[in-house]
Amino acid sequence: MNRLRQFLAAAVFAALACSFAVPAQAQQQGTVNGVVTDALGARVPNATVTLTAGAQSRETHSGSDGAYTFTNVAPGLYQVVATLSGFQPFTSDQTYIGGGSTHVVNVTLQVGPLEQKVVVTAAATAITQAQTGAPVTVIDSTTLDTLNKPDVLEALRLVPGAQVVQTGARGSQTTLSIRGGNSNFNKILIDGAVANDIGGFFDFAQLATAGVERVEVMRQTNSVMYGSDALAGVVSISTKRGRTRVPEFTYAADGGNLGTWTSDAGIGGVAKQFNYYSTYRRFETNNDVPNNEYSNGTFAGRFGVAIGGNTDLSGTIRRTDTDTGLPNGFSMFGIADDASSKSDVTYASISANSQLSNKWQTTARFGSTDQASHYVNPTPTGTPFDPFGFGANYLGNTVTLTGANGYSVTGQGILDFGGVYPSTFESRTTRRVLSGETTYAWNGSFSLSGGGRYEREQGYDDPKGDATAKRDNGGAFVETRATLMNRHYIAAGLGVEHNESFGNAVTPRLSIASYLRLPSASGPGDTKLVMNIGTGIKAPSLFYAQNSLYELVQNTPQAAGVDTIGPERSRNFDVGLEQGFAGSRARLRVSYFNNDFHDLIEYLDKTALVRFGVPPAVANATAFGAAVNSQSYRAQGLELAFDEAPRPDLRVTASYTYLNAEVTEALSASLSFNDAFPNVAIGAFSPLVGARPFRRPPNSGTFGVIYTPKRYEVALSMYFSGKRDDSTFLSDRFFGNSMLLPNENLDAAYQKVDLSGGFNIHPRLKVYTSIENLLNQDYEASFGFPALPITARVGFKLTLGGDK
Repeated sequence: MNRLRQFLAAAVFAALACSFAVPAQAQQQGTVNGVVTDALGARVPNATVTLTAGAQSRETHSGSDGAYTFTNVAPGLYQVVATLSGFQPFTSDQTYIGGGSTHVVNVTLQVGPLEQKVVVTAAATAITQAQTGAPVTVIDSTTLDTLNKPDVLEALRLVPGAQVVQTGARGSQTTLSIRGGNSNFNKILIDGAVANDIGGFFDFAQLATAGVERVEVMRQTNSVMYGSDALAGVVSISTKRGRTRVPEFTYAADGGNLGTWTSDAGIGGVAKQFNYYSTYRRFETNNDVPNNEYSNGTFAGRFGVAIGGNTDLSGTIRRTDTDTGLPNGFSMFGIADDASSKSDVTYASISANSQLSNKWQTTARFGSTDQASHYVNPTPTGTPFDPFGFGANYLGNTVTLTGANGYSVTGQGILDFGGVYPSTFESRTTRRVLSGETTYAWNGSFSLSGGGRYEREQGYDDPKGDATAKRDNGGAFVETRATLMNRHYIAAGLGVEHNESFGNAVTPRLSIASYLRLPSASGPGDTKLVMNIGTGIKAPSLFYAQNSLYELVQNTPQAAGVDTIGPERSRNFDVGLEQGFAGSRARLRVSYFNNDFHDLIEYLDKTALVRFGVPPAVANATAFGAAVNSQSYRAQGLELAFDEAPRPDLRVTASYTYLNAEVTEALSASLSFNDAFPNVAIGAFSPLVGARPFRRPPNSGTFGVIYTPKRYEVALSMYFSGKRDDSTFLSDRFFGNSMLLPNENLDAAYQKVDLSGGFNIHPRLKVYTSIENLLNQDYEASFGFPALPITARVGFKLTLGGDK
């Protein structure tokens, strides 16, 4: 343990030291150099490279090795523009060149309008999608702006293999499942800061699009780099940065039905070596059932400075405050509960990225996440019912529930249980992560990366008091990437994770992309084989860690041999084929994936613990039961994804996912029976062995069209989901099962079609509209929680200042 901490501290210190290394400024003029490559990393000679600063420009050409250089560059803001016949033009971000400094700006030229985007989740350094076998989807700022949705979750619906599950209307808890994984199996990063709650949960309902530049989704494990929580995928969200010499101010406002309105103000720009961006958005709606009002206030900011000529220091902050009415399953009770929830969350990060030379780069980062919530149910709602004389429970109205499988029940479910009211619950968690990594590229064909991180997790029972639970964790990784014959791209990595709950774990990963045919501006298009395999881990939540069998019985004499709770684990494998068409204007990817999730944690009562193999004396030493690693399931399937850009201002996407998921072990899922269906076993609160995991459709798909000519823009997005297994999760007035429905195909299939558009009536004034659920379907993303009917917003956006 001490050696691991010393190693992590040394790795982080080394990265920090390298990041802030600034070369001596021995002269007043600067230098800009770099290498021009294609999307596969091959060096491109004879490209025209232009260095621009306002109306001034200088021009040169890349040499036979793809390298270019500008010397005697006066201090100031510059952009690098590169062009070559057969490739799309390249324009870099603005960068500040200081006196006496050397700044590296590498250029990647793309073939065709369908861009192979740079991604950051697939490897330790940024690489293009063309150079990795990992399945990564990038949602860029153009897509986010044209969709014009208030929440990031709406854009995530377009990601192949991703299932967005809402428990109600806007503001209701929303989770993401990737290729059949549980909703807490994804690592969520906001500007590099870990956004997951301790244990992996993340609520996408609270994540507004305010200030979001891009969203990157990797549909495969990467615990090598990110450690815990990355069992099924990684989602990375990036904040916008200021880019104009003249400060740019924006203001947008819109309103719509259901009492919906939005107000958004932002400012950003660049001043010498400094860049800045800030925005604040306020969103409010009443939704369409009682006690379902929702408000979200989000501030997002990014502030950066160029230090010397090789280091970019950047700090970001995102603060969100929400207030949500919680009516519970309105259609399951016929009346709305009067509960509500308030939450506030702050994500902050500061990072230093240094390009020490053309071959050596480093990153050091500190991330901080604070989450707090306050739930209150002021009074019990419903009809009091006390048949046993132990205190009343409160029933909803008499309702008839009908599943998509044709089964139906009529009765009353318990809406609020007896107890002390007002019923309140408060929670707060914090995560602090210090990390550092470095990459050295010996040549264009081989590079080596390594790094480490230290993390402290804390939980609070009293948000204003001291932490009641603490964990100090750490990790280290090494990754190597090799290019063979400019056709084969291999990335192999090994991660070592230490967590106070489970000790040590090792996670390997291998990714291969191999081109049978290389891309070109003409001809039939490239053909690419891909393969990925790796393992992932997830640490237990604080509740499970504190209520594990080991923690509860370690002082019991009969408990000798009981081990600490282990990490939840995954083994992910996929293999696929990518085919380019029409001069890289279109691309089709077909993938088979096979994921195994095992050693998953369940809370078992005493009887189930004995079935698990725990001696009766040990099981009885617990008060009610304990958490153990006893569940597993598999998820395999086929994923098809199609992208086309027939012209630069038109993008078409489509996808289809077939998912075959099955629970293979589950001791917490006891058989329940409703007398109305005596021969059908039901999983009341979790799926039974042999059944599908809840809320994961065997069939799902997406379709999107984004058209952005100069004066106007249009986006059509469609998502469809097949029937899913689920539960009503209801107890009747006698704590019986008469309100349960069979699990199989309980949730109905649905389609969600959205349309948005905008028109620039002036270069600085745009009017826009966004229509959701265009077909006005009464769909349910989960049983008993219908989403919104057709909703429409109309508004305007004003832009002042900024560069012409």
